[in-house]
Amino acid sequence: MRENIWKNIKLGFKTNKLAVAGAAAIILLALISIFAFLYPVDPNAISATERLNAPSMAHLFGTDDMGRDYLARCIYGGRASLLVGFLSMVLSTALGVIIGSISGFVGGTVDAVLMRLVDALMSLPTFLIMIVMNAFLKPGLQNIVLIIGFLTWMNIARIVRGETISLNEREYVIYAKISGQKKFSTIVHHILPNIMPTIIVAATMNIANAILMESALSFFGLGIQPPTASWGSMLSNAQRYIQQASYLAIFPGILILITVVSFNYLGEVLRKVFEPK
Repeated sequence: MRENIWKNIKLGFKTNKLAVAGAAAIILLALISIFAFLYPVDPNAISATERLNAPSMAHLFGTDDMGRDYLARCIYGGRASLLVGFLSMVLSTALGVIIGSISGFVGGTVDAVLMRLVDALMSLPTFLIMIVMNAFLKPGLQNIVLIIGFLTWMNIARIVRGETISLNEREYVIYAKISGQKKFSTIVHHILPNIMPTIIVAATMNIANAILMESALSFFGLGIQPPTASWGSMLSNAQRYIQQASYLAIFPGILILITVVSFNYLGEVLRKVFEPK
């Protein structure tokens, strides 16, 4: 089974060169963010004499309105944006899997109540709620992760519920029930392993959405707070200098675009690999 999956993944990447480029871009950006400390420039070092310098050999991405090296800001901003995307994905996926699997496996009143809760939450304007919640909570990395994670699990819950209902009719699940296995054990050992491919695909897509949400919140000044950099906050700061220093918007904008598109192509390949044939 695992050999077939790896074979299908290799075939999927072989037939989709954009997915290969996307995976390479994600790995490269992740490594750069992890080893950002190796870049020998302080991203918060201010230089009044080097304000808004265009890209040059001394500063490859130029400098911002405070004379800070923009390449260093982009590198450390990527660390913040990718970290928010990954941690938010972990939280939302965990919530979605727990609620979706319980709803689909138990059924009945429990399923009805949980799905009506999901429907109610999905009917609300998510981004508006994020702005309101962020206004009451202290802006910062931890709260951004919690806000995005708690407001983006509903789609995963619906997907997991549907897959769980389908698996409930399989012989090995029916046997597990009639043999007296506990519900928790049946879900962990028989349900989750068989829907893991679907979870992986949904989680991959969720990272891209979380990065976009963080960037949007930071763009409106409600996300990562100065002096810590994120791609969204850098875009927000670039608005004031868009005419005289357009590179301030170009570099973080391109990095966000590359990251989101790369995750989407990667998720598309994984979807095709794991979808029922």
